[in-house]
Amino acid sequence: MPDVAPPQCPLVSAIVVSYNTRQMTLDCLRSLQADLAAVASEIIVVDNASTDGSPAAIRAADPQIKVFENTANRGFGAANNQGMRAATGDFFLLLNSDAFPKPGAVAAMLRCMKDYPEAGVVGPHLLNADGTTQRSCFRFPSPLRAWLENFWISAIVPNTWAWGDWRRWAHDQERRVDFVIGACMLLRRQVFEQTGGFDESFFMYAEEADWQKRILQHGWTVRFTPAAQVTHLGGASGAAEPEGVKRRFFDGHDYYELKHHGFAGLALMRVAMMIGCAMRVVGWAVAWVIPARRQSATAKLKLRLWLLWRQATDWSVLHRRPAADWKRK
Repeated sequence: MPDVAPPQCPLVSAIVVSYNTRQMTLDCLRSLQADLAAVASEIIVVDNASTDGSPAAIRAADPQIKVFENTANRGFGAANNQGMRAATGDFFLLLNSDAFPKPGAVAAMLRCMKDYPEAGVVGPHLLNADGTTQRSCFRFPSPLRAWLENFWISAIVPNTWAWGDWRRWAHDQERRVDFVIGACMLLRRQVFEQTGGFDESFFMYAEEADWQKRILQHGWTVRFTPAAQVTHLGGASGAAEPEGVKRRFFDGHDYYELKHHGFAGLALMRVAMMIGCAMRVVGWAVAWVIPARRQSATAKLKLRLWLLWRQATDWSVLHRRPAADWKRK
């Protein structure tokens, strides 16, 4: 019998979480496959109980893609963990279904990993649909940061390490960062094995900050590279339920503060946000008087008033974890 070459083990396992974004997911997968053409890789899609026929469409488009169908929406972190547990590559690429790698993006992130062996996570330069830079690197949330941002101190000194929030950073240089958003991130298999992946108590939002904080605590670093470019549309999975997305955003950040800074930290963050909201309500009320600003001012007023009420009255996060587990981890 002729010798049969063993199958090539993938270098990269790409994991895409899908939820009611059929056509967008198919477009994402086409971009991903084109970028991975020269890389030994596998693609895994975890579908969070879509009702738009996404799993069947993905299988029809490419039977080689591994598709896992959940019977319920497990959330962003849990679905990614599911994909990573099934992955066989040395590196895991986590990619949103509304993110589209440009040619060479994955190769550039792999080069960054090679250049910095201590890097556990690498994030790309995210672009908006019009090609402008999308803010994708952030400082870790904290009670102090909430006060700095709500009182505009971070905006006054945006690029200082201690006080700034990198808001006006051009994203044109490779550098260490606190964390990159979960729309696209490349990580080493060892990182997942050491840290256990996303905390599945988060449903959506802030889970990537929590995980990367734990990754840094294990001695790894997180890096940003402008050499990799990925277009990210943002908000596709939650477009049909904006109110639910808004609540989940603040629920996720509440849980992060409680987990890493305890009840005192959560309360300090809430006070900073309530004062900040109250000041902004006054500002937008003044802007509402100007006819040309009335439409935008009305939307901002509704959001700030809702957030002010929510931060003062909704403490449901306190029931999410036993007191013994609230300490910083």
